[in-house]
Parts: sequence; structure tokens; C-alpha cells
Amino acid sequence: MGFRDDFLWGASTAAYQIEGAWDADGKGPGIWDALSRGPGRIARGENGEVSCDHYHRYKEDVALMREMGIKLYRFSISWPRVIPGGVGAPNPAGLKYYSDLVDELLNAGIEPMVTLYHWNMPYALFRRGGWLNEDSSLWFEEYTARVADALGDRIRYWLTFNEPQMFMFLGHRIGIHAPFLHCTDDQIIAMTRNVLLAHGRAVKVLRDKLGDKVKISIAPTGDCFVPADETQKAIEAAFRQSLEIGQFFEFSNRWWADPIYFGKLPGEAFDRFGKRMFTLTNDEMSLVNQKLDFFAYNIYQSQAEYVDGGMLNRRYEYPGCPITYYGWNVTPEVLYWSARFWHERYGLPVIITENGMSDNDWVCLDGKVHDAQRIDFLSRYLACLKRAADEGVDVMGYCHWSLMDNFEWASGYRNRFGLVHVDFRTLRRTVKDSGYWYKSLIESNGANLPDWDEATVH
Repeated sequence: MGFRDDFLWGASTAAYQIEGAWDADGKGPGIWDALSRGPGRIARGENGEVSCDHYHRYKEDVALMREMGIKLYRFSISWPRVIPGGVGAPNPAGLKYYSDLVDELLNAGIEPMVTLYHWNMPYALFRRGGWLNEDSSLWFEEYTARVADALGDRIRYWLTFNEPQMFMFLGHRIGIHAPFLHCTDDQIIAMTRNVLLAHGRAVKVLRDKLGDKVKISIAPTGDCFVPADETQKAIEAAFRQSLEIGQFFEFSNRWWADPIYFGKLPGEAFDRFGKRMFTLTNDEMSLVNQKLDFFAYNIYQSQAEYVDGGMLNRRYEYPGCPITYYGWNVTPEVLYWSARFWHERYGLPVIITENGMSDNDWVCLDGKVHDAQRIDFLSRYLACLKRAADEGVDVMGYCHWSLMDNFEWASGYRNRFGLVHVDFRTLRRTVKDSGYWYKSLIESNGANLPDWDEATVH
């Protein structure tokens, strides 16, 4: 069967990680701009103030996408670039930048997909309590309306939030991402309610303003366990484990997905927190539980288990096992099982909105970037995704993380995920071997991938 004829072969980025121009043309500070300069917060004291300078070089970058044959570009809007104070008067220069970027993409035959929130709240709103403020969903509603008015006539695909699990866990629980907080369970519970309402308000704005011509979803990550074998017992066990609300409840799938997709709060949460658990009125739940058009998912490796106080992936961790430069396990089957599990559970087409690997690529003596490990990694992972499509899972697309090397949050610039190498001193771009490989893959619509059973790692 293979991938569908209209399969969306894409690449993803996030505004703060690539745009630079952190205070240009009226942009206000976001939490990453204002808070990441603290001692020890970012590796080697680096920051995203210039990064890839995509703000000034977007035409060059769109031309590279076109050269690689990319069909879909997933990018995020910088809220503080659009509304510097978070609410109130918009910034015309910021809106014009995104409008010009969208036009450039469409003129190159590339479909834009917008993420409204990829982790960089306006600092002015953070100072008013951020996601703990009960008005935060109203702030997000206003921001969404501004973006929809400016871009909605040209954009079909919309995502409200990127990985609420991660910005809540890394940014508000363990404090290694902006805003670098260490919140209590009760604070996480309260913020979850506000983020869910913000998602619901954004969906309603998009539907009211743009109608059914747009396709809307949210891009979570979360646990996905790979079965120990392909017996029905092992498959059911992995599926159950992938749905559990674990020690860090905000990281789980059901914590967010049950209210969004099923219109109910997970019963386990009430068992665990009792009266401390937030509630939603019928009207609020209806707002959160609006129709979505596809299931987006970010996934890099299968989930590990807590063993003796540490994390262990029983199937994939052994002495000398393959890992990425970040230290993440290479687990190709997770693309098959995540697509299968979430399609079965939610009954929607699935798009992988982030997947890829970090490496320490450099420009070689011949002027090229030979990233053979990334090609091998993608061949394995995408072969497993193709297996899901072959078996009837409705897989609508795949977005590689990332289009280009960028500012990788707290780890700075050493972890390179891109199909395009960026020299962060000169900002020179070089398409890597993997970028040209991806081009040939797109041209064949995945037909030149290996068989999935040859692609797995044991």
C-alpha cells in the first residue's frame, strides 16, 4: 500500500530556535529572551539572539526547502513578535514578516503549517503570572485571533500548542527550560486547566474565523512504549503502559488527550489528587473538546522505565547500544507503534510532526556534510512508519526535526538536528547529504525505503 499519494513530506522549526532578530522591528521579549541569560541556564552561556537569523534570511531558507523538494513547512509564530506586550496593540512589522514568509512558501509550492505556541510566552505576560493566571486562556484567544486575521486566508494547517508535556515538565517542573521554575503539583494542575482552555479558545477562534477549510490539531509528545514482542499480550501491555499517568503526570498522554479528544478528565487523576484535581464546567469541557482534524505527534525514541531510581529502556539499552549525540536511544519501531496506537485510539489521520536525530556534523574538506548516520537513522525510522501505512494506518505526513541546525534550547548549539548545516559564525548554509537523501525519498514517496524488519535495531 505504501504512503498515500498526497503524503505531506515536511520539515519543522520553532521561532525562537531559528529566527534571531530577538528585538528587531518592534518585537517584545519572550521568556527565553528575558530569562535564559542567567548563570548556568544555557550550555556555554549561549542564546538565541541571532541563531540562524531566519528572520532576515527566510527567502534563502525557503529556496533550500524548494531545492530539497519539501512539501510542508511547519514553523511557529513568535507571540512576542506579533504582540510585544502579549495583549493589546499588535506589531505590524511582526505580522508582515509572517505574511511575507507564508507568501514565499506558497510561491515555492510549499504548504505552511503554523504552530501558535512553541514555548516562548511574552515576558510581559509571564510577569502577570504566566499560565498560572486564569486570564491566560483569554490572552491566547486574543493572540490567535490576530494571527488568524493576518494569515488565515492562506494557511490550511494549524497547531495550537507544541508539546504541553515538555514546556510544563522542563520549564515549570524541573526548571531546565524557560521560565526555569520549580512548581508544585497544585500549580501544575492549575496551569493544565488554563492551557486546555487556551487550546479550546484558539480552536474556536480558528473555526469561527476560517471555517471548515482549515485543519486543526495540537502537537503533543508523551510516552510510547514498544512491545517486548508482537504477541497480543505484549502489545496490549505496551499500549496500557503508554496510557498510564505516571510519576510526572503532566508528561503523560491521557492527562492532556482525554479532555481534548474524549471530553473527560482521566479518572486516575481524581483517584490520585481527589479534590485538588481541577474541574471544568460542561461549557468549558465543550470548549476543550472541539473537533480536531488529525492527530499530530512528536516522537524520537520509545519511552524508558524507572528502574532502581533511574531511567532504563529495557529493550534498547545495552553496552555499546546505538545512541544519538544527545544520548537518546535509537528505537525505529516507535514510529510504527505510536502511529498504530494513536490511530486506533483516536480514530484520526496521524502526522508525525517531529522526528530526527542529533549529531555533531561538520563541513568536510570537500565542502560537504556527510551525515551517513542520520540517513541510516531516518531510513530505519521511516521504514517502520511505512509499515504502519502498509497495514492500513492513515498516516498523512512526516515532518523532520529540523530543517536546519539551530539553538537547541538549554543545550545550545552543539546538538545538530538539521538537514541543513548552519555555520553559526558566518550563518552559511550547507545542505547535508541527508537533505539530498530526503529529496530522493520524497521523489519516490518512500518507495526506496528498506523493509521494516531489516530496519529494526536489536
